[in-house]
Amino acid sequence: MNDQKGPKAREDLKGFKDEIIHQFHVISEGVISQVKQVAEGVANVNEKLERFREEVKVEIENKTQPIAQAVLALDVKLEKTREELKKEIHEVRQELKGEIQGTRQELDKTRQELKKEIQETRQELKGEIQETRQELDKTRQELKKEIRGISTRSPGSC
Repeated sequence: MNDQKGPKAREDLKGFKDEIIHQFHVISEGVISQVKQVAEGVANVNEKLERFREEVKVEIENKTQPIAQAVLALDVKLEKTREELKKEIHEVRQELKGEIQGTRQELDKTRQELKKEIQETRQELKGEIQETRQELDKTRQELKKEIRGISTRSPGSC
C-alpha cells in the first residue's frame, strides 16, 4: 500500500510543488512588475524634481540678476563719486594752499610796512626828542643866565 500511495503521493507532491513554483513565478512577476512601476515612478519624480530645480534656479537667476546689475551699477557710481570727491578735495587743497600762500605774502608785506613805519616813527621821535633836548638845553641856558642876572643884581637877596 505504501507503494501505491507512494507514487501517487509523489505525483501529488510533484504537482503541488509545480503549482507552488508556478504561483511563485506569477507572484514574483507581479512583484517585479510593481518594482518596475515604482522604479519608473521614482525616475519620473526625479525628472520632475530636476525640472523643478532648474525652474527654481532660472527664477532665482532672473530675480537676482537685476539686483546684481544694480549692485554693479551702484559700485560704478560709488567709484565715480569717490574719484570726483578726490578731485574736489585736491582742488580745495590747492585752493587753500594758494590762499594760505597769499595770506602769508600779505602778512609779510604788512609786517615789512609796519617795520618801515616803526622805523620812520622811531626816526621822527628821535628827531623830536633831539629837538626837545635842544630846546630844554636852550631853556636851561637861558634860565641859568636869568638866575645869574638875578643873583648879580641883588647880592643880598639870596
